[in-house]
Amino acid sequence: QVQLVESGGGLVQPGGSLRLSCAASGRIFSRDIMAWYRQAPGKERELVAVFTSDGLTNYADSVRGRFTISRDNAKTMMYLEMNSLKPEDTAVYYCWRHTSVGDTVWGQGTQVTVSS
Repeated sequence: QVQLVESGGGLVQPGGSLRLSCAASGRIFSRDIMAWYRQAPGKERELVAVFTSDGLTNYADSVRGRFTISRDNAKTMMYLEMNSLKPEDTAVYYCWRHTSVGDTVWGQGTQVTVSS
């Protein structure tokens, strides 16, 4: 089994920055798909940024150019650098992982609030 633990959320003013972290443990593999999702109040959970199994990245249009997904070489840590934050970025952010052997795991989520 895989466990994911997020950290780094909080309250930030519009235009500010935050960095989220996701620590993975357990049965992980180098070609796992790794991603960040978010869910705002009253809205469906949406994909924010993803590492494909080939290591390519992709972003939601709403965050492209402002957010950057990254990870360590061991694929145990994943990050989401968020810049130029807007009130509409307010949400619970989740890390997600789909392993090469078919396990899909969510983290517990971390709240990001963008407000003055």
